[in-house]
Amino acid sequence: MSSERGQATVELAALLPLLAVIALAAYAMLAGLSAGEQAGVAAEAGAIALLQDREAAGAARAALPADVRRAAIVRVADRRVTVAVRPRVPLVARMLRARVTAHAGPEPRP
Repeated sequence: MSSERGQATVELAALLPLLAVIALAAYAMLAGLSAGEQAGVAAEAGAIALLQDREAAGAARAALPADVRRAAIVRVADRRVTVAVRPRVPLVARMLRARVTAHAGPEPRP
């Protein structure tokens, strides 16, 4: 019976890195969903600005949160607004090259 002493502590210590990776993956997924929502709202704001004959890129940037605004890519071409936002994920943010892109405006012609 004494050979099993401390077994729970060893198992918990072995599981902690796995739990940390799962938590980081869940946070990364939520950050990606949030970035997609931000890009969609900004693209829609830019498209509305186009309809109102205002500057679309400025309106799209203004619709983004301040900390996301400087790294976002906003393109306006043929009355179509495209916004790309990089998800903010701690620990791996500098290594992450993925961007979430949203479009608003008329569909491109084939």
